[in-house]
Amino acid sequence: MQLYPEAESHLKSRRSSQIRRTGKFVRRYGDLEKYIEAATAQFEKLLKEQLARAEKMAAAEPPKDFASLDKITVGLCGGDGIGPIIMKEARRLLAELLKDEIGSGKIVLRDIEGLTIENRLAKGEAVPADVLADIKACDVILKGPTTTPKGGTMESANVTLRRELDLYANVRPVSVPEEGVDWMFYRENTEGEYTLGSKGIEIPGVLSMDFKVTTDCGTERIARAAFEYAKNNGKTNVAIVTKANIMKKTDGKFSKICNEVAAQYPEIKAEDWYIDIMTANLVNKAIRNQFQVFVMPNLYGDIITDEAAEIQGGVGTAGSANIGDRYAMFEAIHGSAPRMIEEGLADYANPSSIFKAAEMLLRHIGLTAPADRLAGALHTCCDTEKKMVVTGLADGATCKEFADYVMSKL
Repeated sequence: MQLYPEAESHLKSRRSSQIRRTGKFVRRYGDLEKYIEAATAQFEKLLKEQLARAEKMAAAEPPKDFASLDKITVGLCGGDGIGPIIMKEARRLLAELLKDEIGSGKIVLRDIEGLTIENRLAKGEAVPADVLADIKACDVILKGPTTTPKGGTMESANVTLRRELDLYANVRPVSVPEEGVDWMFYRENTEGEYTLGSKGIEIPGVLSMDFKVTTDCGTERIARAAFEYAKNNGKTNVAIVTKANIMKKTDGKFSKICNEVAAQYPEIKAEDWYIDIMTANLVNKAIRNQFQVFVMPNLYGDIITDEAAEIQGGVGTAGSANIGDRYAMFEAIHGSAPRMIEEGLADYANPSSIFKAAEMLLRHIGLTAPADRLAGALHTCCDTEKKMVVTGLADGATCKEFADYVMSKL
């Protein structure tokens, strides 16, 4: 007797389909040696590259001391989409905040062109060589969003810049004072799934494989950055966020090394959390204010910081810092918003995120007084007074109008 005749029929049909596909597979890919040989050669090359990168990390130079520099060059990269629009206002803001330092020659603002998607596609490079050279001639970068093509093999401009400049720490603050939320996220920025994201293996029509990379040195330095921040800012706990129960080699290594670093900071409580439950914790008002500092691998950090930004007020309200020992890059957390361009709404883009990134940049180079002025103005405009609101639509303020509002509160 068939209790579920429809299900039984479906299973028989599926088995027949699988048998047909298997036969087709054997006929088409009966000789897989060429794919295996190509994949083996590719993996060997990737492994050697990553071993060389790990060796280079182990011999890294001490971090740059901005206080010792006679001149600090700030590169301004508009990117594409709404990037040039919000960057125009950020430049105007920095010019006002730093007019004394610019006048004395201590600070130089340098505009860097060429990160548009059109130029990158035309040159076939995620970051064209001439643009990268201009960026490396600067000490710190303020960057607008950049578009990554969905198809093809072109890498994300951000991934390329993080690797080329060795910007290993992605630092994102999120604050909702009225709810007791004061979070700082430390996301490893140069490893995980992203570092080899465009270099996976594919057998067309059959399977695709990507790679995840975790090194001892890469994990140790992001863990130390998180615990040093906690120690220097009076924080008492750090959440180590992984999926080590499933990704036993990579996330297992990340968790192990983070806990080894944590042992050197006995005054700070370290706790292991899995990424799935942590995403739930952030929206749980009963417990979310118990968290202070987070450290996690690349992919998890990318996802969960967008979630956290929504709790703060949206991705348009959050700044992002990418920190290395030699360079630092600060950017809006959101994307290039091509839909706003298509719908003629680009002038209504929210500059709050790039402004907060500018504040983080100022603090990084030791200019706390102008950073405090900017933070105070943003708090007034975004949190307390709120006389003008950017909605991203024609019913809200334009990007320039909101920038004028912020500048009036400096």
